[in-house]
Amino acid sequence: MTDDLPPVAPLPVRPALAPNVRGALWMLASALSFTVMTTLIKFLGDDYPAALQTFYRQAAGLIVLSPLILRDWRGAFHTTRPGILFFRSAVGTLAMIFSFYAFQKLPLAEANALSFTRTLWMVPLAVFILREKTGPLRIGAALVGFLGVLVMLQPGAPGHGFGLGQMAALASAAMFAMTITGMKVMTRDHSPFTLLVWSAVLGLVFSIPPAAFVWRWPEPVDLLLLAAMGVVGTITQGCYIKGMQIGDAGAMAPIDYSRLVFTAVVGFFVFSEIPTWPTIIGAAIVVASTLFITFREQRLAKQARAAAAAD
Repeated sequence: MTDDLPPVAPLPVRPALAPNVRGALWMLASALSFTVMTTLIKFLGDDYPAALQTFYRQAAGLIVLSPLILRDWRGAFHTTRPGILFFRSAVGTLAMIFSFYAFQKLPLAEANALSFTRTLWMVPLAVFILREKTGPLRIGAALVGFLGVLVMLQPGAPGHGFGLGQMAALASAAMFAMTITGMKVMTRDHSPFTLLVWSAVLGLVFSIPPAAFVWRWPEPVDLLLLAAMGVVGTITQGCYIKGMQIGDAGAMAPIDYSRLVFTAVVGFFVFSEIPTWPTIIGAAIVVASTLFITFREQRLAKQARAAAAAD
């Protein structure tokens, strides 16, 4: 009886998505989750200071990572240079506090645009810490980017300038640039997961003292929102790492700037924030200069790999 059945046609095989397409989807997920996180930061900012929010962000992140850490806790914490990890985590925690403060006090679009200056800060750090050779084009692009910051802030203009929010955003970007530079050094002999584990554990430890000075017990609903903020922050970081791992760095960098659009839309509809023309123009200059630096570094890296393969 079974021999009389017609043959079953094989199911069509869907072509696999290209690595850059899959990476782009991860980067978009990172940008969306980042927007959710910053929205919660700003929404809770009136009642929970930045230091306290940072503590809950680190605590929730560590809880999310705990199952992975427990699988092989010895391997997760194995390091030959704990001093650098301590310094990187301390700077990263302070950078997070400054970043949260900036998102609480500034319009979302402006705070987000200033956060992208971390790429500009990495230029002098690469020269003085990594001892990298930096040409005039890269230096010029960084200087143009900082001119974009001046356009955004309009120092000297009535109602504009370097307030505490703007200073916190720039300080945070500079410190995050330091942690990224430290990551470049550490990834030579450490896995990204080890760096993430040390950052999560030490980040929680370092966030306790500043949080204690402004401590308050959250309401049940607020506790859920603070926990959600921490979980979403961890998801943001994981999606970003996955996107950069799958896709080409030069192709992924522009997609990361979709955060500017998402935060501007949320700022307008949720917090009634309208980006000013100086913010829009200055942000465009910062984005253009950082993209130039990213693409140029990508091209130089490919040339270096090609030259090494030819040898």
